[in-house]
Amino acid sequence: MKKINVWYWIFTGLFAFAMLGSAIPDIMVVPMAVQGFREMGYPTYLIPFMGIAKLLGVFAILIPGYPRIKEWAYAGLFFDLLGATYSVYSIGKAPSDWLPMLVIILVGAGSYVFYHKKLAAKAALDQPNASVNTPIRSL
Repeated sequence: MKKINVWYWIFTGLFAFAMLGSAIPDIMVVPMAVQGFREMGYPTYLIPFMGIAKLLGVFAILIPGYPRIKEWAYAGLFFDLLGATYSVYSIGKAPSDWLPMLVIILVGAGSYVFYHKKLAAKAALDQPNASVNTPIRSL
């Protein structure tokens, strides 16, 4: 259980850091974010909305409990990353512009996998051992 927790927090911390680093410029509507949205043909009024949504997603994956909200947060963050990667690829940017996003997707996948391993390990610890309570029958 300890190894699972360590790996979960490593992947989740890296994933949250990357997504927070993506959310802050969007919330602040920095010129780089505006330029990126314009290049991809998206309306710039979506920029602060996307930033706040990412920030809420980061909070959701970091706060303990609330498994349903965590599932939605992971889904939203993955949709954001996949959409951004595809959009940057589609406008003909160099692989050096969109390949790093695939690394963040893999880190997020690691976080998600270890989140479920952590849940399974916790459920296994919470279950009473059925073999201890069953009487032994003689043949």
